[in-house]
Amino acid sequence: MRKAQFSEPAPKTLDAIKRVLGPAGWKAPQDASRYFEDPRGHFRGQASLIALPASTTQVAEIVRLCAANSIGIVPYSGGTGVVAGQLSIDSDNAIVVSLERMNKLRHLSVDDSVIVVEAGCILENVHAAAQDHDMMFPLNMASKGSCCIGGNLATNAGGIQVLRYGNARDLCLGVEAVLPDGTVLDELSPLHKNNTGYDLRHLLIGSEGTLGIITAATLKLKPQDPETSTACLAIGSPANGLAVFQEMKRHLGDSISAVELMRGLGLTLVVSKFPGLRPPFAQTPDWAILLEASGTLGLGDRMHAALGACFDMDLLTDAVVAQSQSQRDSLWALRENTPAANRMAGAFCNSDTSVPLSHIDDFVKDTLQAIFDIHPNVQINSYGHLGDGNIHHNVLPPTGVSKTEFVSANPGIIDAVRLAINDVTQKHNGSISAEHGIGRLKTNDLETYASAARYDTLKRIKAALDPKSIMNPGALIR
Repeated sequence: MRKAQFSEPAPKTLDAIKRVLGPAGWKAPQDASRYFEDPRGHFRGQASLIALPASTTQVAEIVRLCAANSIGIVPYSGGTGVVAGQLSIDSDNAIVVSLERMNKLRHLSVDDSVIVVEAGCILENVHAAAQDHDMMFPLNMASKGSCCIGGNLATNAGGIQVLRYGNARDLCLGVEAVLPDGTVLDELSPLHKNNTGYDLRHLLIGSEGTLGIITAATLKLKPQDPETSTACLAIGSPANGLAVFQEMKRHLGDSISAVELMRGLGLTLVVSKFPGLRPPFAQTPDWAILLEASGTLGLGDRMHAALGACFDMDLLTDAVVAQSQSQRDSLWALRENTPAANRMAGAFCNSDTSVPLSHIDDFVKDTLQAIFDIHPNVQINSYGHLGDGNIHHNVLPPTGVSKTEFVSANPGIIDAVRLAINDVTQKHNGSISAEHGIGRLKTNDLETYASAARYDTLKRIKAALDPKSIMNPGALIR
């Protein structure tokens, strides 16, 4: 990780920013500890001021003041990022700009199938607003109750329905953003076709706040499907899971919205950490997949026919099909509580990589072997999005050993495991960051594994749009 240098804000500049925001629009660092917390407890942020703008105009004025005085800005959304993209970890000179007060639903059109929301809107609230009009916003993830649309777009978040609906960028038609000089870019029109040069929306989406601050977005809505079918399936290996997925596609087509891979170890772990959850099978399998499809009436019958075909092909050893919304929620709770269970069990390394679907089985085998070569007694909980190739490896200490004592007794093991996973990912033509971004945690990894042409182009874009490097300095590109 490389250190970022910030100019120390002069008191008169901080006073000017406070005047723009008003008494309710800022917090002193000592009164705002939650803005410095890392969800996984690996880092601690710093800042000279927490700015809480209530409008795009205020964001623009703050950015202009920071640009004129070369002050670093760290955009803050829901605080759920796990690569330190929202944390200044090397200096307290930065200003954190949180958009939590900008949480209005500006417009919803069923005819255009869009909803226009401000960046501080919590994802789950967007779901609720769409549902009130018998529509849905498909972006979904475990942190939906706290993550915000601005951060979802800035990191091009993925989640559990990428297979059918795509990443955050695929669900966004337009953005409003404040650029590094304070200029407001207003491109919220719900156009599906706009072939007038560079697509600035896509340049900002996934830029992790390094090219500007997204303040609002026009998001795609979809009609609610009349029927949903959810099944948890016991399989012998990721290869079996992929074969099940291919067979299910032949029966269900594009109605499949999620195919989540879970290791048996993970099922046992999440049930042990969350006593309210129950294991789906009488005997825990080596692997399982959670599969969900939504579509027209009769989908449930097609799901049962597809599962029957999989049993006939000896691809499944057991299956549980949800018979109610409550049962569906219980199955999903096993998957959605897995990250928390990993943290509770002392996971010391968490990966976020993707490989082509055809490589998943070999990728998992090779990664597990590479990690066991480093330490044969660790536990590895592998899970992720089988349908889009995004697999997470969570490495835990041996049974009965705490994270603190294990890491202390094995100096350097975190970096060794992380690099081993990256090397196997590269071997299988994958990406070292599938959905969480680069942040400040992976800047060195990006330099190491990105092609020279790609990395140089990223630096050129950053230099062109943010020549003073005030926008989230130290994130993505050092």
